[in-house]
Amino acid sequence: MTGAWWEYLGIFSASALLCLFLTPVAISAATRAGVFDHPGGHKSHDSPVPYLGGLAIVLSFAASVTGAALLDPPESGSGELVLVLLLAVGLAVVGLADDLRNLSPLVRLVVEVLCAVQLWRMDVGITLTGNEAVDVALTVVWVVGITNAFNLLDNMDGLAAGQAGICAFAVFVIAAANGQFLVAALAVSLAGCAAGFLRHNFHPARVYMGDGGALFLGFLIAYLGIKLRFADSVSSAYLIPMVICVLPITDTTLVTLSRLATGRSPFQGGQDHMSHRMVQSGVPVAVSVGLTYFASASAGVLAYVISRVDQLSAWVITGLVAVTALAAAIMLALVPVYPESRRRRYVIEERTDAV
Repeated sequence: MTGAWWEYLGIFSASALLCLFLTPVAISAATRAGVFDHPGGHKSHDSPVPYLGGLAIVLSFAASVTGAALLDPPESGSGELVLVLLLAVGLAVVGLADDLRNLSPLVRLVVEVLCAVQLWRMDVGITLTGNEAVDVALTVVWVVGITNAFNLLDNMDGLAAGQAGICAFAVFVIAAANGQFLVAALAVSLAGCAAGFLRHNFHPARVYMGDGGALFLGFLIAYLGIKLRFADSVSSAYLIPMVICVLPITDTTLVTLSRLATGRSPFQGGQDHMSHRMVQSGVPVAVSVGLTYFASASAGVLAYVISRVDQLSAWVITGLVAVTALAAAIMLALVPVYPESRRRRYVIEERTDAV
């Protein structure tokens, strides 16, 4: 690909329009098949919502990328592109099976680890330490962690799709500025799919992407983050994808630690995510989701800055991002979201009123 702006715009527009028009088809198919996400338990919606939105995302991305490759064949990397697309589609199939049949979390985890190892076998992995065993482990942690982070983010209308679109667009801008045309094209196509789907998924959502769509998006963002390359090859280059994905990482860390601290399984659902905690504090759903968009967009801008500055400045900026994320997580962790914490707050308030 030559990387002209109109090519990127064409790829984005094609994927966005495809997803925009395929999503209603997925809604219709889910409605006919009776595939709904029903209210109840930890779920906050009041009526059944069709579940097969992930199919529209997968088909739109595959079609737009395949079309672009046929119109302007890449000089190299076509074999890797096919394999990565197959891995992502395989994860989407596993996610869809989980949506329909409730697979064990262990099954999903094993498949995710195998996909991460396959990326390493394709020479697409983290090479930070030079020690193969350590770098393989880091690659698995990154791929599995980010893939699941986006799956966990699919907990509120428009949240996962919006975050995926913003993160993918940040990767696109950095890759395009760095001359990585294939990475930029994949990233802008993924951003287009997310944007097209978001039209039907923003609050109040008419469709959910399900695990099939969330695992697909998360895996591709993890892959694209690894693919970012810089001429100096300094270790700070690995900070860039971490900063881009800081909100999914922070949300997953907060949820995991909160559940473990209260004796809950990290794999169970719950209204204990950052977005839920903001809503519990009185912030409307749409505003809560919008605040996460702003946070990720700001992180994307800082990631671009990091890609342009010296190593010391990159570490300073990353440190500030980490401190800000930690402060936000601590503040939101104080919001009572579990039944026992709400009861405890009620008793404290009742005693205070009595005094």
